[in-house]
Amino acid sequence: MEWFEDWFNSPYYHLLYSHRDEDEANLFMQNLLHKLAPAAHSRILDLACGKGRHAQFMASKGFDVIGVDLSENSIAEALMKSAPNLQFFEHDMRFPFRINYFDYVFNLFTSFGYFDNQRDELNTIKAIALNLKPQGTVVIDFLNANKVLKTLDNCTESKVIEGITFEWNKSVVNECVIKAIDVIDAGVVHHYKEQVRLLEAHDFETYFTLAGLRLTAIYGDYNLTPFDVNHSERLIMLAQNQA
Repeated sequence: MEWFEDWFNSPYYHLLYSHRDEDEANLFMQNLLHKLAPAAHSRILDLACGKGRHAQFMASKGFDVIGVDLSENSIAEALMKSAPNLQFFEHDMRFPFRINYFDYVFNLFTSFGYFDNQRDELNTIKAIALNLKPQGTVVIDFLNANKVLKTLDNCTESKVIEGITFEWNKSVVNECVIKAIDVIDAGVVHHYKEQVRLLEAHDFETYFTLAGLRLTAIYGDYNLTPFDVNHSERLIMLAQNQA
């Protein structure tokens, strides 16, 4: 089992990140939809949708949205949000879901870079291109690797949530940020990790080119201000399918 199959399907993952800022997420989605101005009833794929909060937001604006995720537990919860224009499925992003079907594919909040090799990363981008209609657009919201390297604190932190202790350490190993997580629950220690490859804009542009996509815009935060490699918090890229 790969680390993301284990960790993202764990109840501890959902407990640790239950504090996520909904207002920030909704602001980003509002800004993004305003920038893209999708036509009414555009088909949108939320790739690695988690519990479906962003897919639900987009569906509330009248778009036809499908959310997919590898985590069985996440999809089980997301399915409770289903609506006539909102569906959810278990799916591995390395493979196409529906070919030549979507106007937009969204991959949000650092849901990329999890794999151990470049082949899987490229296969994911190629699958995204196949999911898109000709001239369709993908949005990838990723971390700014340069900023992470400058600000990463290689130290242990801890948090207690509902009587369960979480301890973690972040470090850089083989061009990846590794977050080693220990969960202490009723005296039993469970070990997990998160791993994100420190990809930069030029890495994505190489993948885009190989997949028949063209990079059209880069932004540096959820307000969609211009990207600054030294200061921006995020690396938000728009690319268009050239098929």
